[in-house]
Amino acid sequence: MPERFLLQILRNLVSHGILESTRGVEGGYSLGRSPKDISLLDLIEAVGGPVVSTLPIHDGLPAELKLKLERTFSGVAEHTRRELRAVTLAHLVLVEDDCDADGDGQQS
Repeated sequence: MPERFLLQILRNLVSHGILESTRGVEGGYSLGRSPKDISLLDLIEAVGGPVVSTLPIHDGLPAELKLKLERTFSGVAEHTRRELRAVTLAHLVLVEDDCDADGDGQQS
């Protein structure tokens, strides 16, 4: 991955409050919020922009069908946003041994 591309991603993550940047010899990047407060949606939108329905709908379609398609894909985009918002960094880094058999995060 080119360094310039990586630096742009890091800048986007900083500007969205996901990372904090520290300058200097001991500098670097750290999380700007708790892992439980950073969702996959936050990460995706910080790097790639909003998750929206951008399906091009052909102009030759009847208005009723066009509207139905727009509503359907808008619903799909909103469902995707909800699912991505529900998964946090804390969920992703949770070690299986830290959970009981029920997966509720409580140690046995």
